[in-house]
Amino acid sequence: MANNQPDAPQSLYAAREPVFPKKVYGKFRNLKWYIMVFTLGIYYLTPWIRWDRGPNLPDQAVLIDLANRRFFFFWIEIWPHEFYFVAGLLVMAGLGLFLFTSALGRVWCGYACPQTVWTDLFILVERWIEGDRNARLRLHRQKKWDMRKLRLRLEKWIVWLLIAMATGGAWVFYFTDAPQLLHDLLIFNAHPVAYITIAVLTATTFFFGGIAREQICIYACPWPRIQAAMMDEDTLVVGYREWRGEPRKHSEAVKAGEAQGDCIDCMACVTVCPVGIDIRDGQQLECITCALCIDACDDIMTKIGKPRGLIDYMASTDEEAERAGKPPKPIIKHILRPRTIMYTSLWSLVGIGLVVALFIRPDIEMTVAPVRNPTFITMSDGTIRNTYEVRLLNKHGEERSFRITARGNPAVRVLLEGEEDNTVVVPADSTLNQRVYLDAAGFSKPAKAERTELRIWIEDTSNGDRAFKDTIFNGKAN
Repeated sequence: MANNQPDAPQSLYAAREPVFPKKVYGKFRNLKWYIMVFTLGIYYLTPWIRWDRGPNLPDQAVLIDLANRRFFFFWIEIWPHEFYFVAGLLVMAGLGLFLFTSALGRVWCGYACPQTVWTDLFILVERWIEGDRNARLRLHRQKKWDMRKLRLRLEKWIVWLLIAMATGGAWVFYFTDAPQLLHDLLIFNAHPVAYITIAVLTATTFFFGGIAREQICIYACPWPRIQAAMMDEDTLVVGYREWRGEPRKHSEAVKAGEAQGDCIDCMACVTVCPVGIDIRDGQQLECITCALCIDACDDIMTKIGKPRGLIDYMASTDEEAERAGKPPKPIIKHILRPRTIMYTSLWSLVGIGLVVALFIRPDIEMTVAPVRNPTFITMSDGTIRNTYEVRLLNKHGEERSFRITARGNPAVRVLLEGEEDNTVVVPADSTLNQRVYLDAAGFSKPAKAERTELRIWIEDTSNGDRAFKDTIFNGKAN
């Protein structure tokens, strides 16, 4: 009798198999250690560097001062209207990522990405407490939670939590004075936003670096799906020389009497991979180009007396030459090609533009906004008066006195609200909003037409520096 029951739907979900990378030694692993120490050192220590800017200014070298809407970076101070500097840095970061990806694949992901750096640190703690790969696998597969497993897990989670808290704490130190904030945090006197930010970053760091790990790189990060647009056949990526390694020692071809390749199927490249892939299967989306499989394979090749480089950085354009026993193209020819030269040129142009803009920006600036309601008034003696809101910006570390004039025309009288003359004092490193009145008699040029172009000047009385803004004088004398 036929079974008319429909088949159960097949699940498309594959449960995650946790990855426990094996410890490996080699030049690429050492490079990753150096980069991890360097980047974490910068992240954790930078808020504590002091930089003397004079009185009434913060002495933290790197500070994002949201309250005053400014960004301090050592001797550089970025004001709100100079956000183009930040935008330019972001453009440079994007072009730099394109450049490195075009030359070396996902080298950023494998060495300097925060997710990779903190995951490496969390795995180091896990290995230190629970042991190397085999010990961690046994502990993971142990179903029974005895006292030993509970103790090891609690120790690991506590250290992870401390690292995560330090990560969240270091982040908030960039937004206010670090020593004072640390004191306030310890006595529970800090703003609730600081505690909330630290709590959120602690939770995300703990989860991303300790629990999710490679899942963030594979599923949450969009870069693996974008990188192909930046790469071509000359990009140097981690690959397996299958023409040299195949057939493997235990393959059917070898059993049939064919010559054996260099690969002995030891799985060393797989056991050290932080994302759990087999590089011998070819290029894969999951590969972060960390090159740990190169270190592992080179170590095995040395032990069995075979040439190193079975797994190596390589370009697909060299495959035909290598299959024929010829040497590949020099690395410099892979790196210096039209695509990378274009990215380098664009990156350099943006950088040069930012440096030039930084050095030519003025120390005093102003904005002028005419008051529109009313656009002008006629005084009892027939004088036409216009009112303006003038915003003065003093970037110096001491207060400065500014003289305000209008085109140098003596027939236009300048009056400052709250001041006896046309001079106003602007505090150090701050802005001042000043209401300015311009009076023009009926015989003067600005009062002979409905609208007259006018230029308002400010002059630093201490050194003669000047700035101006063009505006309109409204009103016509009867």
